[in-house]
Amino acid sequence: MIAQIPFWQRKRFHEMSPAEWESLCDGCGKCCLTKLEDEDTGEVYYTDLACEYMDGDTCQCTVYSTRQQKVPDCIVLSPVVFGPDSMQDFHWLPRTCAYRLLAEDKPLPDWHPLVSGDPDSVHEAQVSVRYRTVSNAEVDEADWEEHIIHWVL
Repeated sequence: MIAQIPFWQRKRFHEMSPAEWESLCDGCGKCCLTKLEDEDTGEVYYTDLACEYMDGDTCQCTVYSTRQQKVPDCIVLSPVVFGPDSMQDFHWLPRTCAYRLLAEDKPLPDWHPLVSGDPDSVHEAQVSVRYRTVSNAEVDEADWEEHIIHWVL
């Protein structure tokens, strides 16, 4: 009976294998968008600016295994960082993110590749940032506020 229950419904983050953990990522690319935080309110604003290493067609990191060396600010999510009281530190994750959804005891949406069985379902549902970004390396940092978007949420 346990084998019929998907791993993400029966395991805590720290119990997942590395492959299970990685498979939670739906490939939307939202976490690779440049985010701006209001210093006064703490509110996070998404931009259409993607990390220079994100492939805008696939929404995948082109330097995934060395991303933290190439982009020191890149946050590597791991089961350890998702402790019982850690979600307040990850309010910047999109509301559709499987890591956030599961940490909030919410189900994965039907378009999530683990549910649909199709890795393109996230793009077909238009939940990803495919074809909607500009490399942050192409825009002067002083102009980043002009790239704030609302379609992510």
